Amino acid sequence: QVRLVESGGGLVQPGGSLRLSCVASTSIFSIYDMAWYRQAPGKQRELVATIFSGGTTNYADSVKGRFTISRDNAKNTVYLQMNSLKPEDTAVYYCNTKTGGWNWGRGTQVTVSS
Repeated sequence: QVRLVESGGGLVQPGGSLRLSCVASTSIFSIYDMAWYRQAPGKQRELVATIFSGGTTNYADSVKGRFTISRDNAKNTVYLQMNSLKPEDTAVYYCNTKTGGWNWGRGTQVTVSS
């Protein structure tokens, strides 16, 4: 099974930025449509951003214009650049395929607070 390892989270003030990374333990990473998800306390996991194998990206309305998803197939890594962070972005962030088909990793905590 593919192992996913997320990193880059932390505590940041409103308006700040963070860059999340997720490494997948598969040699055929490039063929998968990848996504970032997040789960806030007491809420269901939600899809934040998607990057297709060809490079096309989609975003949830709540993060459009602030977050950017990208990928480096040579490093089996997907990134999430988060700018202009808001307290409502506080959550545990996970990566997975667009269909959530791999085992979930531990995620990385993002806390936006002054």
